[in-house]
Amino acid sequence: QVQLVESGGGSVQAGGSLRLSCAASGYPASVACMAWFRQAPGKAREGVASILNTGTRSDVADSVKGRFTISQDNAKNTLFLQMNSLQPGDTAMYYCAAGRLSSGGGLCSLGESPYYYWGQGTQVTVSA
Repeated sequence: QVQLVESGGGSVQAGGSLRLSCAASGYPASVACMAWFRQAPGKAREGVASILNTGTRSDVADSVKGRFTISQDNAKNTLFLQMNSLQPGDTAMYYCAAGRLSSGGGLCSLGESPYYYWGQGTQVTVSA
């Protein structure tokens, strides 16, 4: 049974940092990509960062580039999202996801459709 369990969310002031973790277990070999998504109240869910399971390629959304870093510890089956210089606009529920490569170019998408396993989310709140 696939399990993705996020942790590390919380409340911080603007300019602060948080490190999210996602403990993954039970997913099949067809899973090639891991990613972080977020959803703010009243807004659509958006991709924040993705990483190939080999760790050889990662991508981050323009909105968080230079502030957020995605990484993984394959030995511990754990995905991380280091978030620095947090802003009130980063306030959202953050979700861990696992899925396949995107159909176009063999990359890990920041869109939702290739991801079929999702965690329950961890809340991040950034105050001004």
